[in-house]
Amino acid sequence: MIPRPPRSSEPTSAEASAWADVLVRRRLLHAAVRMPTGQWLVLDHPAGPVRLLLGPADVLALAATIQNHTRSTRSETR
Repeated sequence: MIPRPPRSSEPTSAEASAWADVLVRRRLLHAAVRMPTGQWLVLDHPAGPVRLLLGPADVLALAATIQNHTRSTRSETR
């Protein structure tokens, strides 16, 4: 895997919203809701605990973690 260069700017709320939408649509998360404070409530499974993410950077970090897990799981099944 080729390492990516560090970001030159902070993730935006719009970027986090887009990633949250993709994760929910692909059923990798059950729900992700942005609060008026800029925090996010995330639910992995319908009966699971609700997690609080502090902002867009945390949403993107979660998306990266899920993406890495998905890729590593696919590699093991090939």
